[in-house]
Amino acid sequence: MLDKARGFAKIPFVVTSGYRCEKHPESKKNPTSSHIKGIAVDIKCSDSNTRAIMMDALVYAEFERLGIDKSFIHADIDVVDKPSPVIWLY
Repeated sequence: MLDKARGFAKIPFVVTSGYRCEKHPESKKNPTSSHIKGIAVDIKCSDSNTRAIMMDALVYAEFERLGIDKSFIHADIDVVDKPSPVIWLY
């Protein structure tokens, strides 16, 4: 799905966080994180134009759970255990 989104966007997707083990500091803060399951990714994003292109591509690739921060976009496919579709802000 991520490769499909990247191909549609035609821009690089720099992954800043993918799988996190349970001992990772961020996992300890959020033990229900989809990163622990290996089904989440954070992608570097630093401006609004790039953010719009990436969001469009992620939705096109059928991601239904997206989080937006000013420096990254979170995408996951944890649709069994968590609400979907949803977009949240950090």
